[in-house]
Amino acid sequence: MRTFGVEEELLIVDPESGMLLALADLMLPSLVPPQQEAARVLPAQKPVHEGADFSYELKLEQIETQTHPCLEYTELLRQLRRGRALADQAARAHGGRVAALATSPQGSATHLTPNPRYMTMQQRFGLTVRNQLTCGLHVHTFVESPEEGVAVMDRIRDKLAVLIALSANSPYWNGAETGFESYRTQAWNRWPGSGPTMIFGSLPVYRRVVTRLVESGVLMDEGMVYFDARLCRQHPTVEIRVADVCLRAEDAALIAVLVRALVESAAREWNDGVDPAPVPTLLLRMAAWQASNCGLRGELLDFGTFTPAPAADVVRALVDFVAPVLEEQGELELAREGVERILAEGTGSQLQRGPFRAGGLPAVVERAIELTTEGPVTEGPADNRSPLGRLRPA
Repeated sequence: MRTFGVEEELLIVDPESGMLLALADLMLPSLVPPQQEAARVLPAQKPVHEGADFSYELKLEQIETQTHPCLEYTELLRQLRRGRALADQAARAHGGRVAALATSPQGSATHLTPNPRYMTMQQRFGLTVRNQLTCGLHVHTFVESPEEGVAVMDRIRDKLAVLIALSANSPYWNGAETGFESYRTQAWNRWPGSGPTMIFGSLPVYRRVVTRLVESGVLMDEGMVYFDARLCRQHPTVEIRVADVCLRAEDAALIAVLVRALVESAAREWNDGVDPAPVPTLLLRMAAWQASNCGLRGELLDFGTFTPAPAADVVRALVDFVAPVLEEQGELELAREGVERILAEGTGSQLQRGPFRAGGLPAVVERAIELTTEGPVTEGPADNRSPLGRLRPA
């Protein structure tokens, strides 16, 4: 069983108005362990320090939580809930709350996190940076080698759009109804290094593509290679980056379980000599756009035929595809029940629409705050590993 971990980006909001609050620089010092006092400065790179569970993001109106490596859904869910609770506690100390919303329903000014890299990005990318405020769910899964990681990416690329639909949690953007279930997907894909990728076929080809992208001068550095799935530079993982942050922690943990099963299934295909499905990258963009637009409310592009099919059927087909791995790991029933719950109760995007009809955008944020920290927060065994840092198989 492969270990996995999650990064979640959360908005910091005013609990009364739902407006954004630039509190990350005030919150982070209380979340950094005392022995890391020297690290309580705004970083040049995202992590505050190697052992952090929390870090800055591009804007001071958001904060990132990071789990440690996990083997089981229950442990991952526990860590997700605890990370959300600690972040919320830090926000409360300064009059704010955290909300697991992939875009901000309320329109308000944002503030760049003051470090040299982000300032250079703003000079280079202008309005894209000024408008950028999206919150994603990034799932890391252990791979035995970079070669295996590339093989996995080649074999899961045709299925990632389903995760966009399942996690959709951004129907509103800066005070407007967008007409999308996951508008974060649209906003995020303005970055030049984002989106689905070609079939690489080998690690040398992947490295060569990344090198050429950086050498083009369009991207500042390799950190801006924002592929839907990429090799993590710091850890032995494949990082899947397509999902919206989820309103409910249990939905985030479910998506992580599905990602791990996809990675394991793809690795087995590679070992068995099964070639990747030769789906053109343009079709993958169509599938992602459709998932972003319709979520689970209409039709998705079936990942086998890339023709329209009812969203519920496509999501269930994804579970069926990874069912052998899920069953071996004792997670098949959990995955089926979780998917059926989301289909019945709605994605985060659908859950936002009810409060909007009742009380407008402030009500959306108020309900999101409640759902973000819903569920019991329990202590687990002491774990001094760095977040995502030692993702080794059991």
